[in-house]
Amino acid sequence: MDLEITSYNNRFQIKGALNKLNLKTFNAHFANIFEKLDNVFLDIGEVESIDRAGVMALARLHNESIVKAKKLSIIGLGCKELYDHFKTQEDSTVAA
Repeated sequence: MDLEITSYNNRFQIKGALNKLNLKTFNAHFANIFEKLDNVFLDIGEVESIDRAGVMALARLHNESIVKAKKLSIIGLGCKELYDHFKTQEDSTVAA
């Protein structure tokens, strides 16, 4: 399934696959998003699959929100790969 991004105000619904093949679409949609919005909600509940490139794209968006002191909320169960990535990051921060 292709990537589909719909939005209403500051809430973005991501559906389908987030992978290397459609990363340009994701990056174009969220380029300079924190110049326009202070709070961004990403609903990943309907993401069917995500590869390493997709996880890294979400991680970059997360890092950008921190650097620009903006709020990014990722909601929805989404894929286990994404949860595992951020859980690993959290665990390594706690251990440090």
